[in-house]
Amino acid sequence: MWAYMYRFKQAWRWYGPDDPVSLGEVKQAGASELVHALHYIPNGSIWPLDEIKARQKLIAEGGLRWSVVESLPVHEDVKLRQGRFKEYIEHYKTSIRNLAEAGIHTITYNFMPVLDWTRTDLAFSLPSGAKALRFDKKAYHAFLLFLLGMEDRSITEQERLDACKYFYRLSPEEKERLTQNILAGLPGSEEKWELADFRVQLKAYENTPAEKLRQNLVAFLEEVTPVAEACGSVLCLHPDDPPFSLFGLPRVVSSLTDYRYLFEEVPSKANGMCFCSGSLGARADNHLPEILEAFGSRIHFVHLRSVHLETDGSFYEANHLEGSSSMAQLVKALIGLMQKRQIALPMRPDHGHQMLDDLQKKTNPGYSAIGRLKGLAELRGLEYGLSSEV
Repeated sequence: MWAYMYRFKQAWRWYGPDDPVSLGEVKQAGASELVHALHYIPNGSIWPLDEIKARQKLIAEGGLRWSVVESLPVHEDVKLRQGRFKEYIEHYKTSIRNLAEAGIHTITYNFMPVLDWTRTDLAFSLPSGAKALRFDKKAYHAFLLFLLGMEDRSITEQERLDACKYFYRLSPEEKERLTQNILAGLPGSEEKWELADFRVQLKAYENTPAEKLRQNLVAFLEEVTPVAEACGSVLCLHPDDPPFSLFGLPRVVSSLTDYRYLFEEVPSKANGMCFCSGSLGARADNHLPEILEAFGSRIHFVHLRSVHLETDGSFYEANHLEGSSSMAQLVKALIGLMQKRQIALPMRPDHGHQMLDDLQKKTNPGYSAIGRLKGLAELRGLEYGLSSEV
């Protein structure tokens, strides 16, 4: 047994004063660390030190500590290395320095083109009556082919037939809902796309294959990682969600191979990852314990949630301790990792079902209070129960 047992720093994502979940309710859920971002600042702009400190003060007055940024967005010009990308990278460096001066050293970001995540259903009914987020392959194909008007040569004839049957059963209201669900992006994001805007954004990536996007990510990291390292900060690259190509867009942060390449190209330990079991777990060939073992020294932030995979590539977000991956196996491995590194990693229950009283409230998709409270309680209990075995 270890002389001192390192445990998760129990964290909670909060979207600011307009979040339906108040800081008081976050404390009641049992979290002590806050995961937060200045969502009102446009992508590419500097996060001013006074704005960071003002929000930090508000959070501290609520009895919590802002310890993780999620996310400091990367402008599309940087991903494409076009337009004002050099200016935006300099802004990013300044934001890293300002966050460090305020004492915030863990910065999460992603490198997904256009949208931060994609689901076809934001209120999928579970047998219990709770609501979950779901990605339905037939619905995605129906949207792609008949609403967006795009072709995809990888779609089989059977998949095309299934999508056609699905689409022609939809009412006009259901078609509109499907469109809005897919374009929802990350809750709290400042970007709100219409279908015409979305087409324009997709067109910008027509001549950007995965290898080019990967090179652009490495070029970005080569510039910003030394700044983070000098500040004593770490950058946590969130995996693609879901971790496979959609809308013809390239994906370069979807697998063990993707992360290994990036860590070999930019070896600084400040170049790290956000281990998101739900995002990585939505791909059947991702073996999550193997990823944990391979990159244990690079994991600086943890998202824990489970997905239930279906045979056609569809999935829905399951209860935190259920789904297609063993949460007990992952938590046990993470407990051992923290003892080995002698560090307490920030962990938040990623997403949660809309349930009980929250079914009657307007909530950010995946970010209702009670479902996440349930997830956090289950994960805390699992951690405590497994700690004696490590």
